[in-house]
Amino acid sequence: MIIKPRVRGFICTTSHPKGCEKNVQTQIDYVKSQKHSEKHLDKPDNFHYKNVLIIGGSTGYGLAARIAAAYLLEANTLNVCLEKPPKENKTASAGWYNTYAFEKIVREDEQGELNSKPPSSHQSVLGDAFSNQTKEETIKVIKEKLGSIDLLIYSLAAPQRKDPTTGQTYKSVLKPIGEAVKSKGIDVQTGQLTELNIPPASEEEIKSTIKVMGGEDWQLWIDFLKKENLLGKNFLTIAFSYIGPEVTKAVYRDGTIGRAKIDLEETCSAINDQLSGIGGRALVSINKAIVTQAAAAIPILPLYLSILYRVMKSKALHEGCIEQMTRLINEKLKNHPMEENKIFLDDYEMREEVQNEVKAIWQSVTNENLKVVTDLAGYQDDFLNLFGFGLEDVDYEMDVEQELMLKI
Repeated sequence: MIIKPRVRGFICTTSHPKGCEKNVQTQIDYVKSQKHSEKHLDKPDNFHYKNVLIIGGSTGYGLAARIAAAYLLEANTLNVCLEKPPKENKTASAGWYNTYAFEKIVREDEQGELNSKPPSSHQSVLGDAFSNQTKEETIKVIKEKLGSIDLLIYSLAAPQRKDPTTGQTYKSVLKPIGEAVKSKGIDVQTGQLTELNIPPASEEEIKSTIKVMGGEDWQLWIDFLKKENLLGKNFLTIAFSYIGPEVTKAVYRDGTIGRAKIDLEETCSAINDQLSGIGGRALVSINKAIVTQAAAAIPILPLYLSILYRVMKSKALHEGCIEQMTRLINEKLKNHPMEENKIFLDDYEMREEVQNEVKAIWQSVTNENLKVVTDLAGYQDDFLNLFGFGLEDVDYEMDVEQELMLKI
């Protein structure tokens, strides 16, 4: 079938298998280019992560972390994700095609290498990562294929979660706390500024958002793995988070999602205490703001990202997911101070000169100067790229096979 993007609000209901493969290949090529850098080769003696579990490794930061683990650490990877498979006349989700592409490319790369190393293992467990059943299926795969886990990356973003104990379903909301917020926004489809009027969250909505996006499920994954003695020597776990600047604070850090992220950070301290007996460690990585499916749904962020992209690109500081994950492994993880639970990958974004310029543009942006003072086009391109559209060297007029099936 010939596949075109169908954008509805902040989601795209179609995805392109060839475009997704191109996107994955581009990220792999970048990591390969960084593999033999001096920063990569300068590794401490205890920097050995051969079996990596990624919770949410099919898109965005999770996918980039999986690629970086496979090609920088030369690790085995196990990805847990919930993705929509293809059906007759319907495409799969982008995460499905990304996962298919990654596992296909990594196998081909290994077959093309003339060395005596045994092949690595790259597999996915498709299911609801919040459920006990998926955790049990994952444990079974670990026992059969890997033996133990050295590094667990928690990169889960979901709109709702079913509590595995009570069966109750909780839904997250993206709202401020205490008072309504009025702010500028942008309709990325029309390219016009909008006026946002976001009502405050109720106490129930705050609690539900924490249940979905806080640290409870991360803790449960550690509990399951520790109970089965599947945590390797010097085990490390990292969860991804975001703080953001003053411009987004009322809706993000001081809002429901920020409250959930604080819970995640508090969980990190609890996990560290839990792992101390086995020499393990937990960290929260505060990542840069980027265009993701989740970010597109957060009020204020699309306009902020459009301005941020323009400023950071002008200063040659811009990074996407793969650059961030490469820097995480090549620079940030090495000799990170034991007393610090946070890694700051948002350091370029939060530079004073960057944020001062973002704030000035935020205050002065109008419909008339929007395309000049922001990088709305870059935002729109990155959004379509998430679903495999708008990539170079992909023939979007070609009839393609959309029913690619993963080997489970």
